[in-house]
Amino acid sequence: MSLERDVGALWERSESGLDAASATAEDLATLDRFLDALETGEIRAAERQDGEWVANAWVKRGILLTFTLFETQPREHGGVTYHDVLPLRETADLADRGTRNTPDGTVIRRGAAIGSDAILMSPAFVNIGAHVGDGTLVDSNDVVGSCAQIGENVKLGANTTIGGVLEPVESTPVVVEDDVALGAGTRVTSGFVVGAGSVVGENTLLSPRIPVYDLVEDDVLYGRLPPERRAFQRYVESSVSDRGPIDGAAYKPAVVATDLEEQTLEGSEREEALRS
Repeated sequence: MSLERDVGALWERSESGLDAASATAEDLATLDRFLDALETGEIRAAERQDGEWVANAWVKRGILLTFTLFETQPREHGGVTYHDVLPLRETADLADRGTRNTPDGTVIRRGAAIGSDAILMSPAFVNIGAHVGDGTLVDSNDVVGSCAQIGENVKLGANTTIGGVLEPVESTPVVVEDDVALGAGTRVTSGFVVGAGSVVGENTLLSPRIPVYDLVEDDVLYGRLPPERRAFQRYVESSVSDRGPIDGAAYKPAVVATDLEEQTLEGSEREEALRS
């Protein structure tokens, strides 16, 4: 692919000293083509291969190049001056595809892909390299971090944080697969993968450092929640040294995953009917 080759050549030159001061108009035009391809979904920061999500390192290098080769400059948005290397994403194409982004605080950065029939509520922020699928709801006060991959028909509850994973370039970003519902206040970080069709309770932290006790398969997992699970945060007992500052037991966070209950599915169906 010529774009991959051109970005690779820019990356090699950047390692030899290419920067914003020495970048040519042709160099910047290459990055503009790259950002356009991100926004249309032609290229993505991660893709599913043989059942596993794999980072596209060259795409993440291209994103890093935008911070190296574009200069910070004053820009205008909503009557406010801000300073960044990138403008915000143009949104004229969204309405043509049935997507809504409400005013007063919905920010979509250049290089973010937004699907058709999606909803972005104010205030919400979608960063460069993120991919938001068709029919997905990004609710109020949500953050979708750099390179995060959000599937189709996903519900991100209010105050949800999807972490960004840009470096190292080989690391897979956060992935939320199709038909997932994340409760309000959920946080997903550090390349965690949420399996398709799962429902996650409010204020749950999903991180590779926190164990997932999968009661369906009687297994302890790290870094992923299997598909079709109902997950919620719990605190489990953790031993403490007798010489420690706490007498008796202390507790550490964990996630418990069970089968989806029929009533949960019915609730999701009712919510979908209300949204449509």
